[in-house]
Amino acid sequence: MRLRLPVVLVLLTAALLAAGVAGLALGPVRIAPGRVLDIVLGALSGQRPHGAFATIVWDVRMPRVLLGAVVGAGLAVAGTVLQALVRNQLADPFLLGASSGASAGAVLVIVYGAGAGLAALTVPLAAFAGSMGALVAVYAMARRGGTMTTGRLILAGVAVQYILSALTSLVLVLAAHPDQIRTVLFWTLGGLGGARWDELALPSAALLVGTGLLLALARPLDLLLAGEEGAHTLGLDTARFRAAVFVLTSLVIGVLVAYSGAIGFVGLMVPHAARMVVGAGHRALLPVAALGGAVFLVLADLVARTAAAPEEIPVGVVTALIGGPFFLWMLRRSSRTEGIAG
Repeated sequence: MRLRLPVVLVLLTAALLAAGVAGLALGPVRIAPGRVLDIVLGALSGQRPHGAFATIVWDVRMPRVLLGAVVGAGLAVAGTVLQALVRNQLADPFLLGASSGASAGAVLVIVYGAGAGLAALTVPLAAFAGSMGALVAVYAMARRGGTMTTGRLILAGVAVQYILSALTSLVLVLAAHPDQIRTVLFWTLGGLGGARWDELALPSAALLVGTGLLLALARPLDLLLAGEEGAHTLGLDTARFRAAVFVLTSLVIGVLVAYSGAIGFVGLMVPHAARMVVGAGHRALLPVAALGGAVFLVLADLVARTAAAPEEIPVGVVTALIGGPFFLWMLRRSSRTEGIAG
């Protein structure tokens, strides 16, 4: 069912606000929504209330909810763009190895490279390099004779993902300190528990700048939907355009994964759902996917915190349990039109 874009944006914004209030109110300590709103409105007006509830809401849960919204929005936007670049709705930052590459790069720098004072800069840069390298490798392996099938794309993504996961596991085995082992596990499974106010600026900037630039490229992304020859005929230098957008998308993924770890399937499911609501045009699709991804990951993190309380499930496990069956359904549907081996 197609809806008008303003209606969809209003509904998703309302859903994001409701999910945010739920994320602030629910957890090991439950706080009434009215009390949550008082604390948030007081803090925003410069009259921050004191007390245990204020600390839980503003200092602990608010950074986590905001990081979840930023990472969910960014992964959904990245997935939408990757699907257009490779012209395949099964593309996803996790399935194509980009998230695993970013995790491997970040973990290598943490364990072997960065000093404490440089970690804020070198970890995102290493995550970007890993994400970019993985995407280029998968694209090169999947493309043969000028064409790329779903089967080759998935097999190449799985192969690169296994190699990078093995590299991350090797680092885990060789890590000398228990703190480093916990950090590696965090990047492997994904999690938002380490969110802090002073770490929100960079991922938020990556999301806003990256999404703004990709929105400006909405028309060329639409041209790719017409196929390689069609886009070239309409005046698009497809090779140069793909290379530039691969770099931009890898940068966004790398920065986000540096703060959240590898969280899969957000970039697969959300763009598909958004496309069903507003169609394939990227000027409408990108903002809807961003809001949808933010809502999805805030709710997934809420489930991760509360489903097995007082224990916490890594949010990447929750998204995989939801996204895995969805991926199999998509694969079954696409395999009706092409062989898996391509």
